[in-house]
Amino acid sequence: MMARLSNLLSRPRRLATRVTRAHGWILRRTRGRLLGRNLFFAPRQRVLALTTVGRSSGRERTTALGYLREGDAFVVVASNSGMDRAPAWWRNLEEHAEAEVNAAGERVRVRARMASDEESERLWPRFIEQFSGFDDYRRYTAREIPLVMLEPAEVADSDA
Repeated sequence: MMARLSNLLSRPRRLATRVTRAHGWILRRTRGRLLGRNLFFAPRQRVLALTTVGRSSGRERTTALGYLREGDAFVVVASNSGMDRAPAWWRNLEEHAEAEVNAAGERVRVRARMASDEESERLWPRFIEQFSGFDDYRRYTAREIPLVMLEPAEVADSDA
């Protein structure tokens, strides 16, 4: 009985994963010019395509994520819809911080880092303005949902 319930609950998750991957593929192919907003859940939220390198496979993986701009950086939420496990793209970035962003026609090589507590406190309300569901995600999970700073690689490299 429990396995049957688990399978039923995983179907919407699999569909969401496929839709997100397709959205990322479209964003990447159109260089962020098509479907640059989260039309289904948060129409005010801009969407980027993040391409990471798979930590196990070494293959490129692209996903669509809502974002904010903070200076030259793109800021994203590693929410995984409030699941207890961090999203694969964030686990990939923890292993290999370099990635590529396609957003609104802009293609940028970036380096990822977790936002500081101060940055998170300042930026979180801006995400909630775009999509109040992020607060629900925090209640769904025991893990900390990090904000991730995607900084242009040249800027990040000069700081190292």
